[in-house]
Amino acid sequence: MPKKAIPNQPLTGEALLQRVRELQDASKDQKARACGYVTITKNGRERVNSLQFLNALLEAQGITLDNELKLGRGRTGRSPSFRVSVQDNGNLLVGAAYTRKMGAKPGDAFTISLGRKQIKLQKVSEDGSEDTEE
Repeated sequence: MPKKAIPNQPLTGEALLQRVRELQDASKDQKARACGYVTITKNGRERVNSLQFLNALLEAQGITLDNELKLGRGRTGRSPSFRVSVQDNGNLLVGAAYTRKMGAKPGDAFTISLGRKQIKLQKVSEDGSEDTEE
């Protein structure tokens, strides 16, 4: 394949799909290079950004692998394990992940029901009656 000029900006969207269709007989690296997904290293070598190329190709086809919540909150942290331990002072701490999942807000009240192998929290509504939702 003869060398062609590499685009300044990597191709995206329909332009990327069209260029890949034109180069259907080329290798993956050749396609990525032709679509502008290369960087020049400090040593002056050309490095193909295959992962960026494949991600752009998937995005151009309307496929998203990452179901990221782009709300500007950064990383989401650990996911709740639904297990807690009693602390040394006897307290049982319910973390923010669980209260957020319950829809609890600061100032909400709960009744505590002790079962044989469970502790159940039921939200108390504004009028003082227990909500039956779980």
